[in-house]
Amino acid sequence: MKSSTTRRRPAAIGAGAMADIAFLLLIFFLVATTILSDKGILVRLPAWENTPPVDILARNVFDVKINGYNELLVEGRPVQVAELRRLVREFALNPDRRADLAESPTRAVVSLQHDIGTRYGRYVEVYDELLAAYRDIWEETAQNLYGISYEQLPDNRRKAVRTSIPMIISEAEPTQWVQVE
Repeated sequence: MKSSTTRRRPAAIGAGAMADIAFLLLIFFLVATTILSDKGILVRLPAWENTPPVDILARNVFDVKINGYNELLVEGRPVQVAELRRLVREFALNPDRRADLAESPTRAVVSLQHDIGTRYGRYVEVYDELLAAYRDIWEETAQNLYGISYEQLPDNRRKAVRTSIPMIISEAEPTQWVQVE
């Protein structure tokens, strides 16, 4: 018979083993988790050159400004963002051969300038419209030249389209209070 005086010790869990497991889990989650990072606006900058800047005729520069009140000014007059795509297209292609628009698509330069008080969201909205205008032009050119979508073109033909109508966006340093005229 068993004596009532003998008691069993409660089972002990080793704290060392728990620390090891916690450490392994921590390492697993650090390795398995991807950390999202802000990518910003992906723009390929031109190579640095020591040559002086080339003079560009005023008619070949399309002036786009965003003031501190987030108002869009195109060629000095207020414009809605929805109109920007059409205006860039008209400027770059110049279908009516107007003397106040670009001489040719290869000489067309879009000058983008914003104020230090401009909201980032507004800047991105305007920048996206400028990019969309050129994507539309490239799409139409691909359809006219090759009969297929720009996205379906092989790389050498995409490059030919971009060479015939290059996207040249010049970004000026931000200013303090670009005023509505």
